[in-house]
Amino acid sequence: MPTIKPKRNSSKKAFIITKAAKLFREKSFSGTSMRDIAEEVGVEAASLYNHIQSKAEILQIICFRVANILIDHFEKIQAKEQHSIDKIKAILRFHIRHMINDYDEVQVADREWRRLSEPYLSNYKVQRRNYHHGIAMLIEEGVQKKEFKAIDPPTAVLIMLHAISGIESWHHSKQKISAEQLEKDMVVMLVEGLMI
Repeated sequence: MPTIKPKRNSSKKAFIITKAAKLFREKSFSGTSMRDIAEEVGVEAASLYNHIQSKAEILQIICFRVANILIDHFEKIQAKEQHSIDKIKAILRFHIRHMINDYDEVQVADREWRRLSEPYLSNYKVQRRNYHHGIAMLIEEGVQKKEFKAIDPPTAVLIMLHAISGIESWHHSKQKISAEQLEKDMVVMLVEGLMI
């Protein structure tokens, strides 16, 4: 029977999750079976259960890993003594890089989180809401300080995060600009819309 052969410095469980994230993105969570994951990993389906309990556990790990990375970064930026505009730029840059570098997992977390079971679904909704609310509060702070236009902060957050999720098109593009140029251009376009 074949064995799971992860890359060096990668645990077997992490290797399985990486492969599963790719399948969840390509075929959806519902459209992917444990057999599909086993084939992608290169083992019998039964041997997956030595490392992972279920497909649902994989989704939980992916969603909360993405959420925790974004929230941890947000909290570090929020704690800095900076203008609101600089904080927003730093948050956007990080989120864009995360979408570029960890595409499969970020897309799965963004699209498939509704498939989480309770209590994970409720917990994830809270984390997601707190992240959105935190960014909205930074925008509100900028509006109050006359750094930003008098716009509706939740709407601005919705537009920004929706634009970042659109990086999926960049991943599929045959002729694409560099990741660095994409990040730079997106931050300019998204932030200039806020500025007075």
